[in-house]
Amino acid sequence: MVFDAPPAQPVHAWMPSSSCGSGCIETTDRVGAARLAARVTQIAGLMIGFPIVNALTPRGRREAVQREFSRALLGTLGIKVRVIDNRVAARTVTEPAQPDLVTHIGAALRRDDRGAQDGEPVVFAPADTGVLVVTGHIGWTDVVALAAVQPLGFVARADLIEWPLLGKLAERVRVIPIERERLRALPGVVATIAARLSAGERVAAFPEGTTWCGRAYGRMRPALFQAAIDAGAYVQPVRLRYLDRHGAPCSVPGFVGDDTFATSALRILRSRGIVAEITLEPLEHPGLDRRDLAARCERTVRVTGQSLHSTDSTWIEATTTRVEDPTPRPRRRTIPLFRGRSRDATPHIPAD
Repeated sequence: MVFDAPPAQPVHAWMPSSSCGSGCIETTDRVGAARLAARVTQIAGLMIGFPIVNALTPRGRREAVQREFSRALLGTLGIKVRVIDNRVAARTVTEPAQPDLVTHIGAALRRDDRGAQDGEPVVFAPADTGVLVVTGHIGWTDVVALAAVQPLGFVARADLIEWPLLGKLAERVRVIPIERERLRALPGVVATIAARLSAGERVAAFPEGTTWCGRAYGRMRPALFQAAIDAGAYVQPVRLRYLDRHGAPCSVPGFVGDDTFATSALRILRSRGIVAEITLEPLEHPGLDRRDLAARCERTVRVTGQSLHSTDSTWIEATTTRVEDPTPRPRRRTIPLFRGRSRDATPHIPAD
């Protein structure tokens, strides 16, 4: 098992990098030694019991088991889940090129309205409906938090299946591995995502390409959005943030700087009062331009409603720390994708 896995480090000019570091992480309320030991014991029990329970559960009910496992795992880490569905207040989706899909999702949202009173959970999309879920990336707990809403596949670093806590969950949801160090592998990843979406699966991606502390953030790179365009699938923007027990932004789950999985997990286990707030914003139509789609989703998921990037290097206030916002690199001219190209041709998808 990988306990010393650090956040991904940039190895080429196109690979996203984060200016967040250990100075971004601020402490919060802590639990005592007895509570810490109890949490570790509970996690061990979950990790042993989950594969057995999942295997014995009928296939049609496994999604519910996996969702409850994710919620239980977050609970043992001391993280509560709060889900906000803003799609209920804004049912209409602009440019509905696929009215049947809009109607299908709209019907599911209406069921969620009634189900909220009956205790039924909110979902990203109804069964057999392909949707690309995108959000900012703060730490490894993001994967568990999204799965706590509804199980879905993930685009994640290739070694995730070797990680403790997350490895078994990653195997169950069929993680799509991505090696950000290998640009030539990116078109294959995009094609795999598009195929999953076309098959009616839900897939989550973190287009920033790296982790940030939760107060500062990076630009959503357009490359992975091409999969939604190719599959004609809607995109579900999700605003994910962590709060302390006072409702203030919490950077404890941030997986940045010199962190390893072990140091990050221990920091979270020692903390208490953390809330993972997951806000489902109205669906975005894929359109035909991945850059426009990425920009629309980025505007939607930011807490301020606007991107903090500018042409100059700016500072984003992070309570007691100050994080430099990197200047975006100039965009390169790219070759557009044509649907009429041969299947044997490998499309050029820059990681911009």
